[in-house]
Amino acid sequence: MIFTAVFGDVAQAQERKKWSPQAKGTLIGGLGGAAAGALIHKRNRAVGGVVGGVAGAGVGYAIGKRTDNRRKEAARLAAIERAAANRAANERAERAALARRVAAAERKAELAQAKQQQQYPMMANGFAATTTPMMLTASNGPVAAGYLPNESYGDRNSAYGTSEVRRKSW
Repeated sequence: MIFTAVFGDVAQAQERKKWSPQAKGTLIGGLGGAAAGALIHKRNRAVGGVVGGVAGAGVGYAIGKRTDNRRKEAARLAAIERAAANRAANERAERAALARRVAAAERKAELAQAKQQQQYPMMANGFAATTTPMMLTASNGPVAAGYLPNESYGDRNSAYGTSEVRRKSW
């Protein structure tokens, strides 16, 4: 009972702690190598067991290390895939949020325009009828009104009326 009480906690602590693949490979290889060495070396089984155990432990460690590296690489690749999936999900969420904001802004603009049209029923195309400029005709043409015609109004490639190029072309 004393032995169980003293070493019971040690056994439980070892059960909680997982063994690495290198440690498992070393233990299994060492035991297997020792058994094989003792069976093969018939004259001196102790020496055969020691040599076989050391060789088996070395081979078992190498196999355990390779297994551990494969697991770590698989975990690394899985983490990269999860990160890429998370980035894609975040980008989709951002695009959806942007689309919602744009739709809300469009609805707000439509409501403001509808409210403005209700407030000013005389409006046509966003300008009040009283503020529209008088149309120029032949009798009150641009020269008669003091204005020079600008045929290239709105053309980005033409010069301004105040530039040297425009003045020389008149």
